[in-house]
Amino acid sequence: MSPTSFSRTLPFVAWLIGNAACAQQVQSSAGDQRLLILSKNEQQLSIVDPATLKIVGKVPTGPDPHEAVASTDGTRAYVSNYGGGAYNTLTVIDLVNHKSLGTIDLGALRGPHGLHFVGGKVWFTAEAAKAIGSYDLPTNKIDLILGSGQDGTHMIYAFPDLSRLVTTNVGSGSVTIFEKRAGPRPNWSATTIPAGGRAEGFDVSPDGKQIWAANAQDGTITVIDVATKSATSFAANVQGANRLKFTPDGALVLVSTLGGPDLHIIRASDRSEVKRIPVGTGAAGIQIQPDGARAYVACSPDNYVAVVDLKSMQVVGKIDAGKNPDGLAWARIPRS
Repeated sequence: MSPTSFSRTLPFVAWLIGNAACAQQVQSSAGDQRLLILSKNEQQLSIVDPATLKIVGKVPTGPDPHEAVASTDGTRAYVSNYGGGAYNTLTVIDLVNHKSLGTIDLGALRGPHGLHFVGGKVWFTAEAAKAIGSYDLPTNKIDLILGSGQDGTHMIYAFPDLSRLVTTNVGSGSVTIFEKRAGPRPNWSATTIPAGGRAEGFDVSPDGKQIWAANAQDGTITVIDVATKSATSFAANVQGANRLKFTPDGALVLVSTLGGPDLHIIRASDRSEVKRIPVGTGAAGIQIQPDGARAYVACSPDNYVAVVDLKSMQVVGKIDAGKNPDGLAWARIPRS
């Protein structure tokens, strides 16, 4: 809305006050966070202030960056150098001084892709090795390797208490749940659950009770009950699905697709479609503000990240963070 659309001063003043209040709300809700955006073509990580949508720093990532994750204190980011299974490194980035700190060599664990940071460890997938692992920061060592035995072990989620680890396996169209067994020598059990063709993007509900996986080939979504490991699938018409995310309150599920122009919004309670929001010609990575106000969607073919207001269900901005943006992550602003 422009000032010329107001014929009187009072409505214009009210408009200014309203917009200032809205800006302040965004500032306060996202003011302690930074959005991390990976550009695969330019091999860089952009650090973005979500309140202003301005880039405050750029750091080289090394070859073929796909996913990023930040440490709990926000001082470091870790980027997977994927290479379709050819590479075997994680690039370490100093988020305080905006510089690369070199790489972590994963040895035979090639094709790192999905990342999660829990319990002072970087959890990662190794697609070519059909495995997952954890890198322990205090000891600077890989301290756990678990084999999935599945093709295309791609994305990973670690439960906060580290009792379970979840992966999707793109080639096998399945989901693997690793569960820690108690005892004098703790070990892990693995249960693989069939999902659908090219199951890739997934998320765990905020209450930890369900796993939702989007099946790119079938256009379906598989819902797995964590306790019973029983699975059901429903038609969602999301062919080419790439990523799936719950809103923080668990009410909505957002699904991006590289096969179409829309971000799909699904109601979690009854699995019905709420809306399709045009964001570009295709989309990959999704992140949602911790307060649930906005979603950020990497429109890879369009070379921007779309900013979606989840109240109005509209695109309200775009971020130019380099060509072919993909992986997104949140990082807390480090305390001085």
